[in-house]
Amino acid sequence: MSYMALYRKFRPGTFEDVKGQDHISRTLQNQIKANRIGHAYLFCGTRGTGKTSVAKIFAKAVNCEHPVDGSPCGECEMCRAISEGRSMNVIEIDAASNNGVDNIREIREEVAYRPTEGKYKVYIIDEVHMLSIGAFNALLKTLEEPPEYVIFILATTEAHKIPITILSRCQRYDFKRISIDTISERLMDLMEKEQVEVEERAIRYIAKVADGSMRDALSLLDQCIAFYLGQKLTYDHVLEVLGAVDTEVFSRLLREILSRDVARVLQSVEELVMQGRELSQLAIDFTWYLRNLLLVKSSDNMEDVLDVSSENLAQLKEESQMIENDALIRYIRIFSELSNQLKYATQKRVLFEVALIKLCKPEMETERDSLLSRIRAVEEQLEKGVVCTSLETRNVRQDEPAGEPAPKVTLTKALHEDVQAVVKNFRAIVNQTSPLIRGYLKSAKLSVGNQDQLLIVMPDEVSAGVVGTEGHKEELRNLISEKIGKTVEIEVRYVEEGHRFEDSFVDIEKVIHMDLTVEE
Repeated sequence: MSYMALYRKFRPGTFEDVKGQDHISRTLQNQIKANRIGHAYLFCGTRGTGKTSVAKIFAKAVNCEHPVDGSPCGECEMCRAISEGRSMNVIEIDAASNNGVDNIREIREEVAYRPTEGKYKVYIIDEVHMLSIGAFNALLKTLEEPPEYVIFILATTEAHKIPITILSRCQRYDFKRISIDTISERLMDLMEKEQVEVEERAIRYIAKVADGSMRDALSLLDQCIAFYLGQKLTYDHVLEVLGAVDTEVFSRLLREILSRDVARVLQSVEELVMQGRELSQLAIDFTWYLRNLLLVKSSDNMEDVLDVSSENLAQLKEESQMIENDALIRYIRIFSELSNQLKYATQKRVLFEVALIKLCKPEMETERDSLLSRIRAVEEQLEKGVVCTSLETRNVRQDEPAGEPAPKVTLTKALHEDVQAVVKNFRAIVNQTSPLIRGYLKSAKLSVGNQDQLLIVMPDEVSAGVVGTEGHKEELRNLISEKIGKTVEIEVRYVEEGHRFEDSFVDIEKVIHMDLTVEE
């Protein structure tokens, strides 16, 4: 016999097998025992929560020859026929592909005939919200006054799209999202039956990713088992198959963001991409990580709410002291917007990197909730003794009249021979740099500062932040010393928005008549 997927193999056969929907199972069982069966039901809820399974169990129960406590026995001829899909009493209709008036008219004609066996004819219409307006209108009268031997069960994931005239004729049952604990317990039981060795931590992560859907959890588990067939399914295996990352990566990424180390953050993204991690899933998981941080920061009694280990909880508490509430809310906003954008984006990595740079550089944002982060960034720079670039590079006297334009900067003395040597060899030096900054240096221009410093001037603040990290400046200094045999001090600046390069810097290219265009 061919292999059957886990979600099909372990589809619930009785009300007792349905997990996480006890309020619905108990109500339907009581109706069957008391013989108070309705003529129309509406099952609402997200995918994979058991709507169709409960509908089939209910169809078996009302036709069962020997029901047990309102649940089908599963052994009589009617139960077996319905389970095997050969009963004429249960008619399943997919409204997504049978949504026209003619399809509903066929149902209206069929309900006139009594069932040849059993007590009830049960019509299960899945995704009923896909019916056209004409089809809904054609269904109205039959749904309101069907023959006593007909039951309609309508299932949908979008109840708000169903006309109120239909809703008022049905008993509505809302299926809840299934909890992580319930899904994990069910999966562990099934793995014992399948004799597959799994880590509990791996099962809980699958249950979390399933987002309340038992069917999704079984499908993901099936996929992970197939990849590591014959091996113990571990937490790391699940992360690899699903393209997800461990919480330690989120912790490291958050600390890099808090230190405003753009280069290191981008390097971490590069590592994750090279490992084959899915950026959409990464954005979702990192948003959840930030949410957990906010909860820990908001209250001291969050152990029961957060589904994390004691080690991760201790780490969350430590990191919650490193960041303010408003900054956390801003991070969550940016990544929530990013998650929506990544669904339809072709350049996912670009969007992901831009979002991370926004977190590191709050001055890039104009939203109101970024103001406090921008003020903190300025305060941190002042504490470190860093003077704002805009004040350093304008070279304007304090007593200068406001209306007069600032004079252009001119070269007051001859270039130092070491600086000239660097300029002559700059193209060769750049070609030896790491790929991360080589691309940024394409648009760089060279100038000279006080005490014969070599100024590398970038077109914007983001590129200057990447090239200007101490690690990258040290890399350039080492390459320069290897090339010319001398050490030259380097300073990285950027051109302010609304200003021109010529207004604030001397272009060495014009001085020594060389083409300094940086190429790959």
